[in-house]
This record gives sequence, structure tokens and C-alpha cells, in this order.
Amino acid sequence: MLFTTPTWSSLADRSLAGEILTRDEALSVLEAKDEVLLDQIAAAHRVRRHYWGNRVRLHYLLNAQSGMCPEDCHYCSQSKISTAEIEKYPLMAQSKILDAAKRASELKAGTFCMVISGRSPNEATFGKVLEAVREVKANYDLKVCACLGLLSAEQTHRLAEAGVDRVNHNLNTSETNHANIATTHTYTDRVETVKNVHAAGITTCSGGILGMGESNDDVIDLALSLRELGVTSVPLNFLMPIPGTKFADVKRLTPQQCLRILCLFRLLLPSQEIRIAGGREVHLRSLQPLGLYVANSIFVGDYLTTPGQSATQDWDIISDMGFVLEAADGSAISQ
Repeated sequence: MLFTTPTWSSLADRSLAGEILTRDEALSVLEAKDEVLLDQIAAAHRVRRHYWGNRVRLHYLLNAQSGMCPEDCHYCSQSKISTAEIEKYPLMAQSKILDAAKRASELKAGTFCMVISGRSPNEATFGKVLEAVREVKANYDLKVCACLGLLSAEQTHRLAEAGVDRVNHNLNTSETNHANIATTHTYTDRVETVKNVHAAGITTCSGGILGMGESNDDVIDLALSLRELGVTSVPLNFLMPIPGTKFADVKRLTPQQCLRILCLFRLLLPSQEIRIAGGREVHLRSLQPLGLYVANSIFVGDYLTTPGQSATQDWDIISDMGFVLEAADGSAISQ
């Protein structure tokens, strides 16, 4: 059934009222024709504007430890089964991490995201991460997000004590589809890490990677799982099919599909910070500006092993759309 324009508006009304879309309604968002896409975006934008106004948050990503990962995630160039040609190195020296934090500040990011490869950090690496977090917080007005793999309750409490503002650990896909993208850890492992983060009083950051061959039901299940977990920040990546990975030949999403996915996540997760993450330049292409009518956050600069577009391009898009950058303290940044 094709939903008409008033129906998209009614879905926005229900989302703002705190109601959950039925599965049929959610499927209709993903399966709609391109001719109603602007109506969907308008409905999702009304929800986005209610919670986030005209603000856009920028995050800066640092790949602080690259490669040499024992996991078999099929999408990842750093996994043990990948033959992708990437730079591999242990945890960066603290001075380099501080240099990256300085760069994040210069690019007007409010959040500095420090990522390390691997299943879970050993004690030596974890201790160095804690030291780096304290130094970044002492020297820069930035929120710090740590993405360190699977984490125990004890580790998340130590991160909180060091001043970490949020921890990222993506669910990546639905529970049903998880075995098709990784076998060296379970979906439950990922959920437990998100729960440990929440219990430690740290902001939860968890999202997914779309375009890995999942069904529309998998997309819906991922969004509903994030809602059930009460996740605060939701990064949505669109798969970059990197040569040398198992998913190198997966068919790419269209810009319209990506926008429909963003609309669905906004309607199901109305108050969450939704971030258009890896792959936006490749998949949304010239329609990137439309994504900000729905999402309220992007990464500025490069991703883990793939390049992003220039910060100037991102700033121009934000300014041209009439949006305003938001600093770490929630204030507006003049451009």
C-alpha cells in the first residue's frame, strides 16, 4: 500500500507523541516510491526540528589503533579475514592523539571520537587510553567518545571516572542477521557492552551499518533494538564495499534508499542524535544536504580507513541549509 502525503504527516504526529510505528508502517517508509520521498523527508524533518531545532553536531574520528584485529567482521578492512591494503599500527603515542584532538577543535567538532581496533583492549592499552582521555579533556573543550570493542562493566566504570562522555559500540545489524556479518562474537556480546555503558552512567552511542545485504525487516529490527536499549546517539553508516573484504562486491544503496532509511530511524528514534556516518559521501552523493533535514549530526574529516570530504564542504552545506553548528557545551558556533 502506498501511503499518501497526509499519512506521512500523521506518522510524524505519532512519533512526536511517543508512539511506535507498526511494522507495516515502518515497511511502508522503506518501500515507498521515490515520488513521495520529499514528503517523507518533510515529515521526518518536523520531528528532527522539534528536538534539535536548526543545530548540527560535528564529530571527529581518530583511528588511534589500526588493523591486527582477531575478529572476522565481513565489512571491515581491519579484520583478520581482510586482505585490504591498510596502514596497521599499535596505539598512537599520546602526543599524536593530542594533535588529533587539536585538529578536531580546529574543525569545529564538538566530540572527539577515539577508536581502536581489536576485540577488547588489554590492560596496558586500556591504561594508555585512559591517560589520553584525561589529557584531551584537560586541554580541549571537547566531548570524548571512546570506541574500544567489547567492554566489561569494570572497564566502563573506569572510562566514566577518566571523563569519557560517551562510548560507541554499534549493534551493526539485527540479531537475526548478525551471524551473516560476524561469527567471532555474538549479537548478545554487543548488547551487553551497550548495557554496561549505560550502567556506568556514560552516554550510549550505538548504530548500524546499512547496505550489507540485510532485509527491510532487519533494518526495522535494528532501529527497534536501539530504541529498546534507550541509546542516545545513533551513527548510521552506509557500507563502503572495500576491496579485500568479504563484502567487497555487495551492491551499493541508492541515495533515495539511504534517505528513506534515515527517515525511518528519525520516526522510530525521534529524540536521538542521529548521525550520518561512514559512506555518506559515496552513497548520498549530491543529495547529502537532504540528509541533514532528517539527521542532526555528521562526522567531519576522514573515517577509519576511508577518506571523507573536506571540512569546508561540510561547513558550506550546513550554512547553505540554514543550520547552525553546535559546540560541545551546546552553544551555537558562528561560522
